Amino acid sequence: MLCALLAGGCATTHAVPEQNSGPTPLTASDALGDFGSVDYCSLLDVPQVAPGAIAVPTYESCRAEAGPRTILVGPLAFDSDPNIRPYAYLGPVPDGVAIQQSMFNDRSACTRAITFADGTRLDLSVTDDAGDQAARCGVADAAVGSALAAITARKVGRLTFPDRSWGRVAPCVLLDNHDLDAAAGPASQPTIGLSGHSCIRGKASLKLTVETTEPAGPAETLGGREARVRLAGAFCLIDTTQPAPGLPGHRELAEISVVETAGTAGDGTCALARTAATSIFPRLPTPGKP
Repeated sequence: MLCALLAGGCATTHAVPEQNSGPTPLTASDALGDFGSVDYCSLLDVPQVAPGAIAVPTYESCRAEAGPRTILVGPLAFDSDPNIRPYAYLGPVPDGVAIQQSMFNDRSACTRAITFADGTRLDLSVTDDAGDQAARCGVADAAVGSALAAITARKVGRLTFPDRSWGRVAPCVLLDNHDLDAAAGPASQPTIGLSGHSCIRGKASLKLTVETTEPAGPAETLGGREARVRLAGAFCLIDTTQPAPGLPGHRELAEISVVETAGTAGDGTCALARTAATSIFPRLPTPGKP
């Protein structure tokens, strides 16, 4: 009676129901942590997916080879790809994650993409010279399942980069130099790649990783290092390597590329690439040297 007379002077306390926010969409950074140190081979259960394969971690992918078949986990990408299509993957998928397929080069490769809630995707591909696309895609789906299992179990491994390793080098610093104005374009600005081990500045780019294939072509000396120059369509590519600290039996790779925007690359494009190599290669650290 007293509460009624006071017209609101008394209050009734109601329990506030718990808010159910539901599952949290999984982003790439939540799944993988620091992109620059991901051991992509920790995402591939080799005995299950590719028994007998030899897996080599690079700084932005894992390459596993078993006879004529190559399985590649990575790299990460954020750009749109018109070849990516929806795909009805049958395994369990974390909230906010989509599994897609690529129609590119589907006569010799089966490619899947794990696309996270923030739009970042992890590409996985299986390539061989056989004609059995169903078999390739079965392995690709197994690789997707392996990667998702490692991610959900929080078993993503990390790479470590010893002193003098190129894994410690910031590639955009090497491209941000007036010596590269002609090769890259004087008004261009460097843009770091998702992994932190590659950089693009206008028409020029630099990638630092681990070598997975034997170098081809005659050697020449550029910037005090043994280098190999090759043409690939609109690109002139220049590679140099050194023993990989912390990875016995492997070599680190520095790859400079310059693109010819007017068409097919030629001697002029390679002249610009050689100028870039002469500027960049002497600034790379060498194991055993101060």
